[in-house]
Amino acid sequence: MIKPTRLGHVVLRVRDLKRSEEFYTKFLGLEVKGRGGDRMVFFRSNEDTDHDLAISNVGADAPGPEANRVGMYHLAYEFDSIEDIKEAYRLTQELGVEIAGFGDHGEIKGLYVRDPDGIEIELCAFAPEYKDTPLEQLLTQGEPVKA
Repeated sequence: MIKPTRLGHVVLRVRDLKRSEEFYTKFLGLEVKGRGGDRMVFFRSNEDTDHDLAISNVGADAPGPEANRVGMYHLAYEFDSIEDIKEAYRLTQELGVEIAGFGDHGEIKGLYVRDPDGIEIELCAFAPEYKDTPLEQLLTQGEPVKA
């Protein structure tokens, strides 16, 4: 048996490289680490890695993700605090990012969003002080949610 030490990176296929790069840098705050010509962009979320995400351009006519097909369901980025998740929620409203759902996993809270191609991304934080408060309530404080 072999045993990896950690996940190295994920590569996502996207329809529009520029549009997706804008999402991953402006919304998620990822740093562009490098480029593979006009076909790929490599990102990192922290300086401990060369890159943890890459996007690959497959063209505007590529079909989108399908919920009932085998493949990745979502990827998740961890944040330092629930305040980061609150800021992410605020940015969804400001930038028109689609919310896919709200996750309450005990002491972990996760805001699910979709990138421009419909790929689901969980933004999560350890928040034991809010384990009994639904994330949707915590973020919206009774406001109607645009999902």
